Amino acid sequence: MWVAENWKDYEVLDASSGERLERWGDQILIRPDPQVIWKTEKTHPAWKKWNGHYHRSTKGGGEWEIRNLPEAWQITYGPAVFNLQPFAFKHTGVFPEQAANWDWFSDLIKKAGRPVKVLNLFAYTGGATLAALAAGASVTHVDASKGMVTWAKDNAVSSGLADKPVRWLVDDCQKFVQREIRRGNHYDAIIMDPPSYGRGPKGEIWKIETEIHNFLKDCVQILSDTPLFFLLNSYTTGLQSGVLTYMLEDVLKDFHPHVVSDEVGLPVKDSGLVLPCGCAGRVTF
Repeated sequence: MWVAENWKDYEVLDASSGERLERWGDQILIRPDPQVIWKTEKTHPAWKKWNGHYHRSTKGGGEWEIRNLPEAWQITYGPAVFNLQPFAFKHTGVFPEQAANWDWFSDLIKKAGRPVKVLNLFAYTGGATLAALAAGASVTHVDASKGMVTWAKDNAVSSGLADKPVRWLVDDCQKFVQREIRRGNHYDAIIMDPPSYGRGPKGEIWKIETEIHNFLKDCVQILSDTPLFFLLNSYTTGLQSGVLTYMLEDVLKDFHPHVVSDEVGLPVKDSGLVLPCGCAGRVTF
């Protein structure tokens, strides 16, 4: 498992009974996690001293219960500064487990010894974009949500990275890649974090099980002749590490890829366990 263990501003303090107890900077949050099926005694004092608690509804969705949580606050990871807020469906604006991947590809970019063009698809609030920019790459950041792209821009400003070579695009990722194929544009690295289900800005429907394989084939067409890396993240239960490896080896076979897929996770301070948080397929060439 690839573990995001270099955070200073974030940690999972404990996990029990379907919930995580987390520290985000100075704020303590309790959020649901369906993988936490064990029911250990909640002895950590922060279980009673939280700032925000997201309660999942039995009818789907849920809502935040706020005690003294600010409307927005910041945490840092290396050079990146993230603007956080209690957002819809338990989110805060960062998936902290992805730091394990940020460290991995940042090292590749720094050691490349050449300009690196990165395409970040389904780019959310820009954690991977910030990491790639800070490492010295140029980035094209694409997400279907205007709000998420605005949030990512704000994170870049807070991080002092707004003047780096980055394009911010609100677009359907599939349609964008198809246009890039027609334009003849190419990238040295592709990062993608596709949702299980989603809609594009014009109502385009994305369902990962039916779309991902053909989409990967399209993405291969915009790789440069000397690609550096390819990263595919998955939070979808059916797309486990073996599935990611097989798909990536298949679509990238002409590039003779080295593919390694595994879970990504977060260390839990109180128990010492590592909490699984999805899978990733990492490709180098």
